[in-house]
Amino acid sequence: MRSQQASLPAPVTDDHAQLPSAPEAQASHAQQPHAPTLPGSVHGVVVDKDGTVCEGAHVALVQAGAAATAARSAISASDGSFVFGDVPAGAFTLTVSSEGFSTQAITGLLHSGESYEAQPVRLLVASTASEVQVTASQQEIALEQFREETQQRVLGVIPNFYVSYAPGAPPLSSGQKFHLAWRSSIDPITFLSTGFFAGIEQTKDNFKGYGQGAQGYVKRFAANYADNFIGTMIGAAILPSLLKQDPRYFYKGTGSKRSRVLYAIAMSVVCKGDNGHWQGNYSAIGASFASAGISNLYYPAADRNGVSLTMENFGIGTAETAFQNLFQEFFLRRLSPKLPDYGSPQP
Repeated sequence: MRSQQASLPAPVTDDHAQLPSAPEAQASHAQQPHAPTLPGSVHGVVVDKDGTVCEGAHVALVQAGAAATAARSAISASDGSFVFGDVPAGAFTLTVSSEGFSTQAITGLLHSGESYEAQPVRLLVASTASEVQVTASQQEIALEQFREETQQRVLGVIPNFYVSYAPGAPPLSSGQKFHLAWRSSIDPITFLSTGFFAGIEQTKDNFKGYGQGAQGYVKRFAANYADNFIGTMIGAAILPSLLKQDPRYFYKGTGSKRSRVLYAIAMSVVCKGDNGHWQGNYSAIGASFASAGISNLYYPAADRNGVSLTMENFGIGTAETAFQNLFQEFFLRRLSPKLPDYGSPQP
């Protein structure tokens, strides 16, 4: 009998028994050291819009999350370059400013140990809004208004020089007073109106001593022109310069009709002084007496009534001035084209 040996089962190998458990694996990974984070550097160049390097520009570097006090700054060198060393890795912002230029800002991300070269920072000329206030002197204002007044004409033809529509107009200089008187005296309309009134006097045979015909007309024309010329030069130039008074009529334009009528009439004997105060119009009154007295020198002997003629001419002159002022106040402004906008009339 042959004996049989019982066969034993082969040992079973458990591969999982050789692997560490999950917690053990995590602990093993945690024990492995991280790669070190190294500081880097940031450098660049500052130029203007034409590409010319900018020396002396202020460059500030701020990293993300850093407080404003942690900003670092540098000044661009003669070649426009700047550099920041030992900069921690991470996001950053460069702000570049210089006098006369608008501030520029660029952002970037610095990796560990990197030498970061920023793109050239172009500075643009700052756009500035400036306000310039030009204050003209009183003399300059008076000169400009004087030029405008010498262009004032009723219906674009008849001189209307002796009225001011500008509220608070500065006084005229002595030279301007004489220039205005001369300009008014030699204006073509002055000669035409003088000839017209001389013709009326000749038709009515006023001042018979002058006679008739061409010779009589010339004498009447000369007498009328002399009255106008002498009255204008004395009343609008000589005496206003000596007494520092303004020969112009100052348009009121506001208030009731009655107040404007009274104002216009009063202006025949009242005027504004160069000091801006209202006062008696001694210039016009003196001119009326002076011109009336002088007219006795060239009027016919039969019409030289001395004091009587002087007072008559003075009264007529004052009445004519009052009438002219009323016409100025209510009509002539509407009939004078292209007047400057002077704003509100004087109160």
